[in-house]
Amino acid sequence: MFTKLLVANRGEIACRIIRTAHRLGIDCVAVYSDADRHARHVALADEAWHLGPAPAAQSYLNQPRLLAIARAADAQAVHPGYGFLSENADFARACAAAGLVFVGPPAEAIAAMGSKSAAKALMETAGVPVVPGYHGPAQSPERLRQEAGRCGFPLLLKAVAGGGGKGMRVVNHIDEFDEALAAARREALAAFGDDAMLLERYLPRARHVEIQVFCDRLGHGLYLAERDCSVQRRHQKVLEEAPAPNLAPATRVAMGEAAVRAAQAIDYEGAGTIEFLYQEDGRFYFMEMNTRLQVEHPVTELVTGLDLVEWQLRVAAGEPLPLTQAQVTVRGHAIEARVYAEDADQGFLPAAGPLHYLREPATGPRVRLDTGVREGDEVGIHYDPLVAKLIVWDPSREQALHRLARALARYRIGGVRTNLRFLHALAGSAPLQAAELHTGFIEQHQELLFAPPTLSTSRVLALAAACWLALEPNDEIAPFAGHSGWWLNLPARRRMELEYGGERHEVDMTAEDLGWQVESGGHRHQVRALLDGDRLQAELDGEPLPCHCARHADLLWLFHRGERYDLRLAPLEVARHQGGHQAGLRAPMPGLIGQLRVAVGDTVAAGQTLLVLEAMKMEHPLRAPAAGRVAEIRCREGDQVNEGDELLRLEEADG
Repeated sequence: MFTKLLVANRGEIACRIIRTAHRLGIDCVAVYSDADRHARHVALADEAWHLGPAPAAQSYLNQPRLLAIARAADAQAVHPGYGFLSENADFARACAAAGLVFVGPPAEAIAAMGSKSAAKALMETAGVPVVPGYHGPAQSPERLRQEAGRCGFPLLLKAVAGGGGKGMRVVNHIDEFDEALAAARREALAAFGDDAMLLERYLPRARHVEIQVFCDRLGHGLYLAERDCSVQRRHQKVLEEAPAPNLAPATRVAMGEAAVRAAQAIDYEGAGTIEFLYQEDGRFYFMEMNTRLQVEHPVTELVTGLDLVEWQLRVAAGEPLPLTQAQVTVRGHAIEARVYAEDADQGFLPAAGPLHYLREPATGPRVRLDTGVREGDEVGIHYDPLVAKLIVWDPSREQALHRLARALARYRIGGVRTNLRFLHALAGSAPLQAAELHTGFIEQHQELLFAPPTLSTSRVLALAAACWLALEPNDEIAPFAGHSGWWLNLPARRRMELEYGGERHEVDMTAEDLGWQVESGGHRHQVRALLDGDRLQAELDGEPLPCHCARHADLLWLFHRGERYDLRLAPLEVARHQGGHQAGLRAPMPGLIGQLRVAVGDTVAAGQTLLVLEAMKMEHPLRAPAAGRVAEIRCREGDQVNEGDELLRLEEADG
């Protein structure tokens, strides 16, 4: 076993690798960009070296710099984690040439599976069934359009060198093909430096089932159960579980053996994942192989009791696999929820911003949290917006889902938008509990998963007003931030203006015995409240309504049963939003203006794409909220913009 390891990654996976390596007595060298100077993985490592500026191309993808650091730090091995250079055959070769152990498969195996089209051809030769489609070398738009017609619709466009949902589009009709192809190619070129595409018949009711495989240098190979990763958005996984529910034992064995055949066909070493599409009739098709450890590997660890990072390190050091296939056991059920900085209500748009307030659920034998962030950290625009992975285990799937929902309700983040509310709704949804799984699950259950908030606007405002007074640092109010009892002897009336749901609301509060009467928008509520730390023991119109709250500057967050309510204190002297005939289009997240498709004076239709914003290595079309005429454009192609920046203004077409 080597004694010093360079961890060539960041975030929660870097933290995870460092902890496992330390348990094995291995010293760890962390690397960091300007954006990660104070990151958690830097603090955990034995030493840390600066890579360069925040953009990944100048830091975590800078191969010469990484190799130079490895040599200077006297590291013997490099663990690439997942993402970045983990599936880069050139980097694996460069490590070997520098005398470093690459903790991953040989460069030849990475190259064999690095091209999705070549991988499919290889799998066909190995007798592994593949999804019908086109994965040939001819890449002209005309040829791809012709093959699309032959394959039929719906169709999935996928980047040959892709992964993580980037460079991927679903095409439902031939009329959509040209625009989808152009967008997928631009995205693939930006993310992978390669715009080659393959076509697959899209199977919207299929399940995404994958097999964790492991191979050593001695020719041994095995599979460690399967995972169901069908719940996805933008073709990226949101929820993963092991074992896959409602899978026949014979199918489990057939898929596992096919996966091992696929790995051994390319002389694989280390951890890998074979991904299949599984249909209700029992047929399954090879999609791709990920030649690295997957984000969702913890669910496999929890049901097998194994540490897959330790296995990686031991196999990379030349040791044999610790178990045979017959010795692998699976017990209980594990589920992982990916906590992202994103706006789920706006099509899962990636978000960026600070973690002003962070409270994590308690962890233990049945609740695990893999994270690389701390309160006060910033989720930036340069990397994947994954905040954490929340993983639970229980003897049964039903118990695991219940535990997951409880843990999500106790996970509170104030600041950057997250998908926690969506995940909580997902974990408690009847279709998920019934295991009605397929890759179109979220789209099918939109109304259920994106239901309106539980609390009405007037109830939110009443709670927020009471909470705001309790949190005020003013000497006059300070006694009510304590734990001594109900609020008494405050001024008879208070007035404040709160922004909530994109609107301003005037709130009047009148002191009553042991509480307040709160009025806003014609609604009146009686509120009693006691603040204990960040927990607000509230009673609204005689009904107990406990919640948590947090404040930063003029921002306030209320948390109630897995939901977050965002409010802002607005000074009364600030003018209300002006009415009129103009409307602005604002950036929903930080990003780069990739394309500007209109000019001043153009008449546009509702839903028409006005510009394309590039963020998190993906393209996000911004569309007209209503028909009108472009009155003003406040950005240019290539501009870097912040969330909330006004990009252009529309006026009524007859104005």
